[in-house]
Amino acid sequence: MSFWKNNIKIGAKEFPRFIGGPMDGVTDSPFRKLVREFSKDELLYTEMRHTSCIAHDKGVTRSLDFGQDERPLNFQLTTNSIDHIKPAIEKALAIGIDAVDLNIGCPAKNVVKSGSGSLLMSDVPFLEKILKEFRRNLQIPFTVKMRAGFKHKNAIEVAKLVQDCGADALTIHPRLQTERFAGVPDYDLAALVKKTLNIPIIFSGEIVDWSSAKRTYEQTGADGFMVSRGLYGAPWRLKELKLKSLDEPFVVDNKLILFCAIKHLENLLDYFGEHGIYCFRKHLPHYIKGIPGAAQLRKKLIVSDSVAEVKEGLLSFLG
Repeated sequence: MSFWKNNIKIGAKEFPRFIGGPMDGVTDSPFRKLVREFSKDELLYTEMRHTSCIAHDKGVTRSLDFGQDERPLNFQLTTNSIDHIKPAIEKALAIGIDAVDLNIGCPAKNVVKSGSGSLLMSDVPFLEKILKEFRRNLQIPFTVKMRAGFKHKNAIEVAKLVQDCGADALTIHPRLQTERFAGVPDYDLAALVKKTLNIPIIFSGEIVDWSSAKRTYEQTGADGFMVSRGLYGAPWRLKELKLKSLDEPFVVDNKLILFCAIKHLENLLDYFGEHGIYCFRKHLPHYIKGIPGAAQLRKKLIVSDSVAEVKEGLLSFLG
């Protein structure tokens, strides 16, 4: 129990052990604001962005558009060049963030094709230059998110390099790039990384509820637990995990789901304007999944252009 009561220390800062991970098109500013309705102190990650995009950002992509009420916030970057690291970090620091994360684990084909993400694990000498450039330009916590490897497992070698280059914490998703999100994560590899390093280790992969989080800790000894896909349609998840880890109850009922669905839609409308209703379409199925009659409601509301109709449909279904 004492383990779960204590925070994870990353550099000079401390955070609760459950962390909100980055998911492109999901964990945007409107969603992070919703998570903050339940979890005020947990570390959240921004969506991953390329250093060149941030360095040349003129406000079009809104990558640097987030509220201070979303903090503590870890700004996640990836890169394929040394050149844009410093200006990208400077722009992020100017707005106010709590940490910077380098993603060397993203398996997406377009990211890999650009020479970024998990491909960086296949070129250790180049990765070393990137890590040192990140550390050189940061006085706040610097973290790294990696995989088991690119085409073959070299997580131990890369993890040691990450620590040697001054990172304050390491997140591992113990699957190869070729596995993407299929199969069982290599818990033994994650446990070995934990035993090898002195910096905190955060585990990422298949943490969707308290039983999976508890099992992950027992199998790996990880210091922190990143929740990503477990947040789909469940912005309360970090609070739920925290309370259950302390053996305290947390009830998910239709009232809670309705509040979150409506609030999420409103946040999207505030942020994206009238386009917000279209952004909500990908989230709606997750809020009603598993409830009898959900399929019929989804078919009706997923094509609606009316905010009032969507709200009324959710109210009649969940109210």
